[in-house]
Amino acid sequence: MKVDFKKLDRAFNPRVMAVIGDKKDSNYMWLRAQKAFKGKLYSVQIDPAEIEGIKAMAIENYTSLIDIPEPVDYAIVAVPRAAALRVLADLIKKDVGAAFFFTAGFSETGTQEGIELEKKMTEMASAASFHIVGPNCMGIFSPKAGVKQNAEQSDTVGPVGFISQSGNHAVNFIQEAHIQGVEVNKVASYGNGIVLDSADYLAYFANDPEIKIIGMYVEGVKNGRRFLDVLRDAASRKPVVVWKGGRSDEGVRAINSHTGSLAISQSVWNSAMRQFHAVQVPGQEELIDTLKALLYLPPVKGDRVAAVGGSGGGSVAVADTFAEAGLKLPPFSQASYDEFASFWVNIGGGYKNPVDTYNANRREMKRILDILARDANTDNIVALFAAGHAGPGGRGPSEGQLSPFANIKQRTDKPVMAIITGSSSAQSQGVALELMGKLQTTGIPAFLGMERGARALRNAVEYYRMKEGTA
Repeated sequence: MKVDFKKLDRAFNPRVMAVIGDKKDSNYMWLRAQKAFKGKLYSVQIDPAEIEGIKAMAIENYTSLIDIPEPVDYAIVAVPRAAALRVLADLIKKDVGAAFFFTAGFSETGTQEGIELEKKMTEMASAASFHIVGPNCMGIFSPKAGVKQNAEQSDTVGPVGFISQSGNHAVNFIQEAHIQGVEVNKVASYGNGIVLDSADYLAYFANDPEIKIIGMYVEGVKNGRRFLDVLRDAASRKPVVVWKGGRSDEGVRAINSHTGSLAISQSVWNSAMRQFHAVQVPGQEELIDTLKALLYLPPVKGDRVAAVGGSGGGSVAVADTFAEAGLKLPPFSQASYDEFASFWVNIGGGYKNPVDTYNANRREMKRILDILARDANTDNIVALFAAGHAGPGGRGPSEGQLSPFANIKQRTDKPVMAIITGSSSAQSQGVALELMGKLQTTGIPAFLGMERGARALRNAVEYYRMKEGTA
């Protein structure tokens, strides 16, 4: 069935929404999740024992979807599997824009009953050109419209679109991305994808001007050729970062019991990702870090890194970590060394690459950064901060220590990023997150841990190399 973007527009930006079958046993989780919804919210519930609790939330309930007195743009369906076809018939009759089926128990169970029921749903929806999100998923997240998957999700609207075959990964991504300063515009969790598959959401997000970058978690696809055609088009418009589930034999077996999807040959997948300039990542952390790097760094022109801010032993770890990630920490130019020599305090620090400022030289950080900004032998600047090294009040670096970074982006066209280390304790984790937020306010993306930062920069390097045809 061909995707209708107008129907998806109604679902992601609804004016009227209905929640069908929510219950007290789940604390009315779907109705409560829509507390920030900016349109009109209705409930559909036939059980008198449930209706009283719904009315107590000041939500208007109807015993039939058909009786709602205005067009419905998006519906959330949380009924038992046995009622799915009856509800679908009403959704089609009501001409709802699209419906998300939280309901599970279909082909992913491997049972004949589940497979047959899913087949009937698919045939029924396809015949009516009706758009089902799911089933067996967490549906749509659209903070601009106030459509959420749980009540605790952020209201902040950002530039990221995320497509996830897994409901759990979708919910976790939204939460962790927000903590990391990567804000979401729209999310589609599509589960079994019986009507709308990953390619449909990818095509929609590629055409959405509010989405600047797309992340995906994919296990398998229904139509490999169409997916690759859509991927080629989407990745030509904006960066696409893909986390592929089922890279091992064990993962393939798990996919069959999760969403019932067909896995794609890993070699074919790898070739397509590189050919179409999509960035592959192995998990959620690297997905979020790579999105952050591609969003907030200028185009990365090379793999040569100038690192500054570590101590002696830390500098060795930085050099090893970046080299193992496929990046280089080359010697600086002679002009840079001459500038360093004119003011450097040699006791307790050095100005090889990485630059060790664990002494009085840290007071010259603005001057050091300006030297690195002009250095001819490096392409990127990485600033190192230790969350475990508490500053005034035990809250990490002071504002004075951060001030040299405040307008660094106006002083150089090189990508500048920060890496925060030593966030293992509860206190240092709090310091790290606070510091990350302060740095990102100045326009410098910050990453928690050397490995994470190095991988994110490497992925950015590989992305721009692929785009330029030099990879």
